[in-house]
Amino acid sequence: MLIPYQDLDADTLHNLIEYFILREGTDYGEQEISLPEKSTKVLEQLKEGSVVILYSELSESVTLIHRDQLKAQQHNLTDH
Repeated sequence: MLIPYQDLDADTLHNLIEYFILREGTDYGEQEISLPEKSTKVLEQLKEGSVVILYSELSESVTLIHRDQLKAQQHNLTDH
């Protein structure tokens, strides 16, 4: 189930974004980018819709996922 980022409390959204960044070990290349800068980039991606918040009822977990990855997963499920 997709959760609109606007439905989350600001602190909850902030914590979810930071967790996603730290879990992913996001690397932006040779330049060191601070956690606040990375957080801003992820928030921008949420606002533009290229990243979405996905709640899994099966595992009772919430994660951020790139929309393209989500579409690929859904496509794979329908193919099997």
